[in-house]
Amino acid sequence: MKRLATTSLTAALALACLGAAPAPAPSPEAARISTAFSIPGGKVYPEGIGTDPRTHTVYVGSYADGTVYRARPGRTEAEVFLPSGTDGRRTANGLRVDARGRLWVTDSTAGVSVYDTATGSRLAHFEVAGGEPRFVNDLTITPDGSAYLTDSIRGVIYRVTPEQLAAGSGPLTPAYDLSPALRPRPAGGFSLNGIVSDGAGRYLLTVDMPEGDLYRVDLATGAVRRVDLGGRDMKAADGLALSPGGTLRVAHNTTNTLTRWQLTTDGTRARLTRTITDPSLQIPTTLAHTRGRTLVVRSQFDKDGPLTPSTGTPTTFTIASVRGL
Repeated sequence: MKRLATTSLTAALALACLGAAPAPAPSPEAARISTAFSIPGGKVYPEGIGTDPRTHTVYVGSYADGTVYRARPGRTEAEVFLPSGTDGRRTANGLRVDARGRLWVTDSTAGVSVYDTATGSRLAHFEVAGGEPRFVNDLTITPDGSAYLTDSIRGVIYRVTPEQLAAGSGPLTPAYDLSPALRPRPAGGFSLNGIVSDGAGRYLLTVDMPEGDLYRVDLATGAVRRVDLGGRDMKAADGLALSPGGTLRVAHNTTNTLTRWQLTTDGTRARLTRTITDPSLQIPTTLAHTRGRTLVVRSQFDKDGPLTPSTGTPTTFTIASVRGL
């Protein structure tokens, strides 16, 4: 792992610690947190998760060395799908499975690769050109098959079109520059992290983790606006998951918190409807909502991982199953 990636993430998480967890919102539901499956290895430090809606297979990426794990339905332990170092990959941050069953895996130090989930063969790859600092973080895929990826250092969103995917390779170039809209940050500091898109392909939502702001990018016009959170914030927000009907679920890493928000139809406002804070979430980096439960990545980044100072040694790495979020 490059020092750039480790240093940047540590700084970002330290900044996130400065923000308090969102205030609880009333909800009649009782949260139930259990373990969905474990991940083999002593230094996994998982970060990304992607689910295949066709097969219900779950894929998890290791921030530590880029290994991608696969958990088949009904299994209590994941297996290695793409070994560490596959195609030179050093980290595995954002993961998504598209409508055709292709697995997208970001490498924060380089770009994104696309894999056949049946064979594990790489179908395409796209990299950020030039030597300037970058941290390719998370991604979402819109209904037209385009992929959009956040860069946490540059404050931009990259795009890979279906035509580029068919070509198999190319540079990752910014489609949207959110820097003018973002609050001031130190040079090289983190900003954009999780990203989702609405089911109609009208807009993207991405979060500024240290500041707690949620941004809406209009895909028709390119207009960028800050989403009205009703006086609340999303500080320490890492991964996002958007369900049909406008339910937005958020993983807040250093506060061990999950929140649920209800978006307006146009995605310009969000209302906090649920807050769960529990140390058993073990620094949750992202989440995926599927079949009545929410799968949450327990990163344990604070256990001799990229978050400093360390608070001990990691236990078995697992993915949590949360009901009631």
